Parts: sequence; C-alpha cells; structure tokens
Amino acid sequence: MGLLIALLIVVAVVGTVVVTSRRSQARALEKQRADLEPVKQLAFEDVTAFGEELQKLDLDMTGKELDEGANADYQRALDEYETAKRTVDKMTSPDDVKQITTIVEDGRYAVACVKARVAGEPLPKRRPPCFFDPRHGLSVEDVAWAPPGGTTRDVPACALDAERVKAGAEPDTRKVMVGNERVPYWQGGPAYRPYAAGYFGAFSPMDWMFAGLMFSAFGGFDAFGEIGEGMGDAIGGIGEGIGDAFGSIGDGIGDMFDGFDF
Repeated sequence: MGLLIALLIVVAVVGTVVVTSRRSQARALEKQRADLEPVKQLAFEDVTAFGEELQKLDLDMTGKELDEGANADYQRALDEYETAKRTVDKMTSPDDVKQITTIVEDGRYAVACVKARVAGEPLPKRRPPCFFDPRHGLSVEDVAWAPPGGTTRDVPACALDAERVKAGAEPDTRKVMVGNERVPYWQGGPAYRPYAAGYFGAFSPMDWMFAGLMFSAFGGFDAFGEIGEGMGDAIGGIGEGIGDAFGSIGDGIGDMFDGFDF
C-alpha cells in the first residue's frame, strides 16, 4: 500500500510538470505569434519602400549609360529586393526580420553606389541608415540627440532629420503600434530589437546604443544592463527554487521508501 502511494505521488508530480511545461510552451507560441504580426508588417513596409526606391532609380537612370560597376551595383540592388520579398513571406519569428533588414540595408547602399557612379562621384562611405527611420536611407552625419528622459547620444541621421534635430524640432521618427499607442520603434520592446540589429548590427558603435534603446521605455538608454542583470537574478532565483522544490520532493519520496519494509 505504501509503495502504491509513493508511485501515485511520483505520477502526480510528473504529470504536473508535464502539464505546466505544455502550458508554458503554448503561452510562448501564442506570444511569438502575437509579436510576429506587427514586426512582419513593419518588414513588409520597409521592403515595399525599398521597391519604390528602385522604381524611382529606374526612372532616373532612363537614357543614361551605366558602366560595368553601375550595372553590377544595380543588379545587386534588384537581387536584394527580390530576396527580401521572399524572406518576408517566410517569416515565422520576429527574429527573422534581422535577415530582411540586413538585406534591405545592403540593397540601399548598392542604390547609393549606382547614383554615385552615374554622377561621376566617389563611392559613398558605408554609413548606418538614418536612426530615426531606416527607410530614409544612408545617414549623412551623426547628431547629438536624446529621447524624452534619456541620455544624449550621437546618432546617425539623414540630411532632413539632422536639420530638424539641430533646429530643435522633432525628427521624422518611425513609429509602431504597442497596444493602442504609437511609439518609436526602439520603444516597441524586445520583438523589435532584431529589426534594428539588421540595419545597424554591422556598425559596431551602434551596438551599445541599441542595447539600451530597445528597453528605453524602462528608463532610458542605460536601462538595458540593469534590466538584464535583474532578469538574470530573477530567473536564477526561480531556477534555484524549482530545483530546491524537486530536491525536497525527491528527499521526501526517498525517506518514504526507506521507511517501507519490503
């Protein structure tokens, strides 16, 4: 009888763990789907905007002779556009957007190279896109800027946004929906971090900035490190608590078996 009770306890514990695990997985999948849709829409809009740039480039190049280098850059831009379109259709996770924005960033630079070659100018320096809205294209300079309540940093900006910031006006910022509110994409939460990483990840000075910016809603540019440490401690504490709980259960079951006279 004692053995039967012990086995029932083991089955109950295992069953609880399995059910809890399945519920956690279901919640995680549901959250991933909820996070995916707005990020996928954002990627679609960026790819569409890039396609419109290519259409304009095609009109601008009409009647102009392209040399070998310009033709190669033009073809590269077209190839990147087609690849980006296919990748958007295959998105299954918010993390997939990083590949798309990396492709679009490279395609936009190829477009800039075409324009420079046709104009007889040196190839443009490879700079990050405009921070305020990557659809604005390559930045032309870094400007000192701070979000509300945040620390001032130098961020890359297109000519128009640089002019706005210097004049004390609001830059033309890319915004996303979070609940019922439109906020700058860098305040959209962790789901939007891959979006920014694709555009800016190749430019190392941007890494530290976006680590903070993606969580600026929690206290500004410098909040990420503290949040990361807090989450790590919390998760560690939960893990230790679960481990202790299962250890206690195991000890209790072991004591129960030791008390049985087989």
